[in-house]
This record gives sequence, C-alpha cells and structure tokens, in this order.
Amino acid sequence: MAYARAISDSRADINQCPPGGKETINGLALLLDLPGKPLDPAFGRHQPKALALIDEERCIGCTLCIQACPVDAIVGGAKLMHTIIANDCTGCELCVAPCPVDCISLPPAPIQNSEQQWRWAAYSPVQVNRARQQTRLRIERQRKLDRNKSLRGKHRNMKQAGSHLRIKREIEAAVVRSRSRRAT
Repeated sequence: MAYARAISDSRADINQCPPGGKETINGLALLLDLPGKPLDPAFGRHQPKALALIDEERCIGCTLCIQACPVDAIVGGAKLMHTIIANDCTGCELCVAPCPVDCISLPPAPIQNSEQQWRWAAYSPVQVNRARQQTRLRIERQRKLDRNKSLRGKHRNMKQAGSHLRIKREIEAAVVRSRSRRAT
C-alpha cells in the first residue's frame, strides 16, 4: 500500500517491486499509460513466489512477525508459537527481518493452477483480492488503534490538566486558610 501511494504521489517509479516482477511492472505501465521498463535491480531481483514458514520449535512468540505482515497471514499470541496461513501468505518477506531468532524461512511456494488464466501466474484472482481485502482491513484496524491511542492520550492529558487544576485550587484554598488564620 505504501508503494502504491508513493507511485501515485510520484515519489516512486513503477519498476521497484521485485515480488511482482515483470507482470506487475507491465500492469502498472498499462494502467498509468507509461512505457514499460525492466525491474530496477537496486530494489532486488524477481524470484518465484515464496511461502513463509515458521520453525515452530524455535519461535519464541515475540509477535514481531505478526505486526510486520501486511496481509495478516500469521497467527499466534504473545509468548506462544506462531504459524503461517499458507493461503493468505504473499511471500513478501516482510516478516523475516523483524524475527529475532531467525525462525522464518521462505522456500518456493508450491505451484498451483490458477482458477483462470490471468496476469500473475503465481497468484490466482481470488488470492489477489483476498490480499487486497486483508491489507485494507489491517490498515483500517491500525487507524482505529492509532485513533484510540490518540483519544486515550487526550483523555489522560485532560485528567492531568484537571488534576493540576484541582491541586492549584487546593493550594489557593490552603493559602486563603493560612492568611485567615494569621489575620485572626
């Protein structure tokens, strides 16, 4: 999603997606009415679709891979073993780097016959639509969490401001009491 936004904002070129390879570059060129071009090697090289696998014996349940997965293809809980939902994994590799115990590997995915002939041989239309849906749901969930954090922060600040105001009033009342005692 970030890459799509960068392309639409002219901050990225259409040839920077190694997982999508030539098919994605040609699709973007067609969609945006631009000339096709080869994949920029600075961003990696195209490889056959991979499927993330977690070595469950080594997994420590840190949840960093779950947080990194853009399509919610990893399930598990804190301090519990995680696993990959194979049908949802796009092989993007974003889960590998955050893993502190290197228990995630990316072997080539088994070749499947698509339901119909279409642009991306490694992904069926159903898989592409599911990945889009999962990404949208994840983004919306993240926005909601961010909004809630922001609201909690505002509420905490209001409580602190109210607390400071209450303390200020108590101090002022104590000063008034002290002065009235001295006056009598």
